[in-house]
Amino acid sequence: MKRFFACLLALSMVLCLCACGPASQHEDSSGKRTITDSKNRQVQVPQKVESIVCVGVGALRYSCYLGAQDLVVGVEDYEKKPTMSRLYNYVNFEAFSKLPAIGGNGDPYVEEIINISPQVIVMSSYAKIDPDDLQKKTGIPVVVVPGSDTTLDDSAYETIRLLGELYSRESRARELTDYLKGIEADLQKRISGIKEHPSVYVGGVSFKGAHGFEGTEAHYGPFRLIGANNLADTTGQSGAFNIDLEQVLQWDPDVIFLDFNGMKLIQEDYAKNPGFYNSLTAVKEGRVYSQISFRSSASNLETALADAYYAAVVLYPDAFSDVDIETKTGEIFQMLLGSNPYPDLKEAGYEFRALSLGKEQL
Repeated sequence: MKRFFACLLALSMVLCLCACGPASQHEDSSGKRTITDSKNRQVQVPQKVESIVCVGVGALRYSCYLGAQDLVVGVEDYEKKPTMSRLYNYVNFEAFSKLPAIGGNGDPYVEEIINISPQVIVMSSYAKIDPDDLQKKTGIPVVVVPGSDTTLDDSAYETIRLLGELYSRESRARELTDYLKGIEADLQKRISGIKEHPSVYVGGVSFKGAHGFEGTEAHYGPFRLIGANNLADTTGQSGAFNIDLEQVLQWDPDVIFLDFNGMKLIQEDYAKNPGFYNSLTAVKEGRVYSQISFRSSASNLETALADAYYAAVVLYPDAFSDVDIETKTGEIFQMLLGSNPYPDLKEAGYEFRALSLGKEQL
């Protein structure tokens, strides 16, 4: 009888071990796991992702936010040119400049990707190719992420979550999400009791290239975060567009912000038509301030958040009296980029400050 029970116990242990199966429901016998991407595609990827390329605006940017720039083995051609307009590129340029070009702004070089053989292609929804087609042509799994062309929308948070899962950096994704949610909560708490909202106009906004004073944006991301009274929102337009300057004159905004990307064009126009600008109350009374360009190949989240805080410091000085903009900007940059390039921006003239038309040299 004892021998019978011993055999029965041994058999039960064997059956239990067999029933356990793979270590994870997402992992198969080959060591792969399945990711559900933003297109609801089921994509098999390695259990540990060690090499990637990014296709389409936003994919590389958000990968850098996750601290995954060390996985990148090729970049799109425009990333091989140094720029301060995309700070993730600026702080990682030494490494990116040495990598092969694997595409041009969402248009992948299929043969080059095959040659360097990354484990995964991370593709943003802004890319110009079908992900299944790219996956078929390269034989490499393609994971699509939403990316974002504004500030803290659902697409931004979903991109962070999905990349955290793909790179097995869930703790970093949670840290980043908690920090960004904290930013939103801080801004909302500070503006919640404000009843007087000055009218605001932003000019020089970049879209498909640089624009002058007429380049503005409805639902401008930094303004939306702080509940600013953006006059462009009253036009019925959405996104960035050129406005009739006579409309701005009629509005006569209380405060004007100017995007540094458009400053050269604005200064050239000011030299030709100073009367127009000097008739604006905000110009006459010295209420013109900077915005550091946050849109370059879609939105650069860290710069947009810093822009929001600076605009809030200007518009709501009492509610933001304890905020030192240089310190806050450095904190945001450090959290998202892993370093603080604001001193470099400041040295180059791209700092948060009051502007004097006719005297700016950018």
